[in-house]
Amino acid sequence: MPEKKEIPFITVAELYEQNHQRIGLKVINNQSSFMRKIREREIHRPGLALSGFVDVFTYWRIQIIGNTEIGYLNTLPPEQRTKSIRTVLGFEIPCIILTNKNEPPKELVEIADQNGITLFSTPLNTTTVIHQLSDYLDGVFAPETILHGSMVDVYGVGVLITGESAIGKSELALDLIERGHQLVADDVVHITRVGRNQLQGEASEILQHHMEIRGLGIIDVRRMFGIRAIRGKKNIHIVIHLERYSPDREYERIGVDESSMEILGVKVPHVVLPIMSGKNITVIVEVVAMNHKLKELGENAAQEFNERLISGMMEQKQ
Repeated sequence: MPEKKEIPFITVAELYEQNHQRIGLKVINNQSSFMRKIREREIHRPGLALSGFVDVFTYWRIQIIGNTEIGYLNTLPPEQRTKSIRTVLGFEIPCIILTNKNEPPKELVEIADQNGITLFSTPLNTTTVIHQLSDYLDGVFAPETILHGSMVDVYGVGVLITGESAIGKSELALDLIERGHQLVADDVVHITRVGRNQLQGEASEILQHHMEIRGLGIIDVRRMFGIRAIRGKKNIHIVIHLERYSPDREYERIGVDESSMEILGVKVPHVVLPIMSGKNITVIVEVVAMNHKLKELGENAAQEFNERLISGMMEQKQ
């Protein structure tokens, strides 16, 4: 079973370090809130909160102040503007980003300093900043898990190979690599959900393009087979589970009833391959990958065979 990872977070300092060049972030006042944690990918614009309605104010998110918010604050009398800003900055906000080169009202800077909130500025417009930061935060907060197995790119199909310990997952992956396919990960596969229905697999930072072969030890696939034998990340298209053959179990014979397994809320096609003497699992995996590509093109051999079989039976009855 996949192992869940802890809920991630970043600090305001990390947000600045990893984005100040990309979106031109500059510190306006201080670094007081640099160690505050950001735990959500969503970004907030405090328009309603500035008007005094804070019942649904998601203050724990990154706050974006653009032309609309600055324009509104500039229309307020000094006392009311101070009250509005003090209401919003009374919460423990991680940081505030002012877009479009907007100059912050002096009250905003003063109250931010008093409450230990860092203000940033950027020359980019609000839409661009939200888009850029959302892409960045999607990567940071994407659901992740770890699964023990091997992953290989077979004819452009991301094949995740699972099975009990010592079943031969790494040996199968090595055989596929020798036949010209690409290693993504071995032993430990880091899986990330990208978008709603896509999973991406990659190797751990420690293992990378190395493999452990029982009886031999650790090998470096890149040095042994060349740079073409490895790839960094790959979407997971199908899971192949290896298990020892059992005469008491019924295995799929036609392929009409397709099974799937769920990883991080995403259903992935799932194939169980029994291991027995004399069976060429490597070739079968290649066939599974090619068959998957055909199904994506709308060609389903099992379904077509089943329909032809039913049609023949109906004709015999007539």
